[in-house]
Amino acid sequence: MNELSVQLYSVRDAFATDPDRTLGRLAEIGFTQVEPYGILENVESLRAGLTGNGLTAPTAHAALLGDGVDRHAVFAAAAGLGIAVVIEPKVEQARWQRSADIAATASALNDAAKVAAEHGVAVGYHNHWWEPAAQADGRSGLEVLAEHLDPAVVLEVDTYWAVAGGADAPALLRRLGDRVRAIHVKDGGLALDGSGQVPAGQGRLPLDEVLDAAPNALRVVEFDRHDDIFDGLAASLRRLRGAAR
Repeated sequence: MNELSVQLYSVRDAFATDPDRTLGRLAEIGFTQVEPYGILENVESLRAGLTGNGLTAPTAHAALLGDGVDRHAVFAAAAGLGIAVVIEPKVEQARWQRSADIAATASALNDAAKVAAEHGVAVGYHNHWWEPAAQADGRSGLEVLAEHLDPAVVLEVDTYWAVAGGADAPALLRRLGDRVRAIHVKDGGLALDGSGQVPAGQGRLPLDEVLDAAPNALRVVEFDRHDDIFDGLAASLRRLRGAAR
């Protein structure tokens, strides 16, 4: 597949100030796909900005679990924007210490997926460093989660956080197989606070091995922080385009 996207959280400050111009700059760099966050909060800006800048959003992040979440509203908005997969971005570290808690998270995601299906949308989960680092029954927390998920629920593996959490990311991706619909691609020194991130291929992530291990996954470029974000995104895009040849 080798499709390329960019997580809009990378440009959150610019997007908050001028959504349309920010989406335009991403299109000028060469992106044709983006991964929004906060679907309900940004739905009007996305509706106008995606179409106006020739962009699509196959995936997006939105909170799906916990009290007060209007799942029907989230999935209806996603469907209206052409988003196929809505991804829960985070379940706190404390919920990954026991197998029973992981199973409960899987059950909640499975329930969300039933609501999503009513709107023609799928559900996914995105990891941080603590899910691969957690060990339950001799396996990583992320793999335990996958075992309890309905087949309709997919994973977006953040490969930077997987390595930062001590995982062999290529091996993890191979074990998870087709469950992995998308991967986050970012690089750096693997600091757990997200500092020191650099364009793809310039840090400690085994980039080519990661890409080879998930050949059919959507590649989503992301930075948690970077001083010159648009140049960083452009450099990552060039590197990933080169890897696709």
